[in-house]
Amino acid sequence: MKHSRITGAGHYLPERIVTNEDLSTMMNTNDAWIVERTGIRERRWFTPGKETVTSMAKEASEMALRNAGLTAKAIDFIVFATITPDYFIPGNGVLLQRELGLQGIGALDIRNACSGFIYALSIADQFIKTGMYRRILVVGAEIQSSALDKSDEGRSSAVIFADGAGAVVLEATDEPERGILSTHLHADGDHAEELYVKDPGSSRETRISKELIDSGSFNLSMNGNAVFKHAVVRFDEVIREALQANKKEPKDLDLLIPHQANLRISQYIQAKLGLEDRQVYNNITHYGNTTAATIPIAISEALIQEKIHPQDLICLAAFGSGFTWASALIRW
Repeated sequence: MKHSRITGAGHYLPERIVTNEDLSTMMNTNDAWIVERTGIRERRWFTPGKETVTSMAKEASEMALRNAGLTAKAIDFIVFATITPDYFIPGNGVLLQRELGLQGIGALDIRNACSGFIYALSIADQFIKTGMYRRILVVGAEIQSSALDKSDEGRSSAVIFADGAGAVVLEATDEPERGILSTHLHADGDHAEELYVKDPGSSRETRISKELIDSGSFNLSMNGNAVFKHAVVRFDEVIREALQANKKEPKDLDLLIPHQANLRISQYIQAKLGLEDRQVYNNITHYGNTTAATIPIAISEALIQEKIHPQDLICLAAFGSGFTWASALIRW
């Protein structure tokens, strides 16, 4: 049986930097309030007419391909994680395929929000293990800023979410001791409405109307306390699950790359696992929460900063809307 390993990573972030001070001119908030609750000091928002989910994903993918020493033609399949596609239909996988000149290969879209990249990585891993594909492009990209309620009512989520894209190339290998060791996927739909965007939903008599728009149902709705309460439990569980499945302990980790949901959550998990600062990678301070893009962006940056080395034991973990949560343990 084949195994899979990440051979290249890339990322793209919009040029527009939005600081906490900038947000204070849009809503009743300030830098101290945002930093205390989220750890975020600035984030990136896209420029309409210049950047799209597809264009950002293309930039990240081309960077990943260069770092893998490959051209786009080497890719057999695309798995694209996003909850903010450029079109309602079709998904973004085919749009990226077109931009990369890969017409004819399969493209699969994943809608698992903050856990989307790890779900996508797990799916790609299974395709490679079965021998169906040899090289898969796995992408996470989001534009959240255009859907945020930038008023006082929406500030609890408007200060958190942001835009960006990340991608990795996953390739087949015959080395069972290298690459993805295991992935672990979970969900609990009982909490679906704690973090969701209700519309446009297909089960309405009219998908879009003035009444629906005025109701605020097109904006993100988040029960922050419920999300935090469940996240700190599920993050810890799914990280330990990955370690135990491979007979490892937290101290064996060289680097934990958590989904960048909230710096307070990452710090809580770090303390619970007894990890040192050097064992956890966080970049939410500068980029905010880019949903499915946070982990691949962090992987790409960590490689550039030489925080990941051959043979390092790396754990990816995420929690988000659904609720869904997931982890992957990787021997680099």
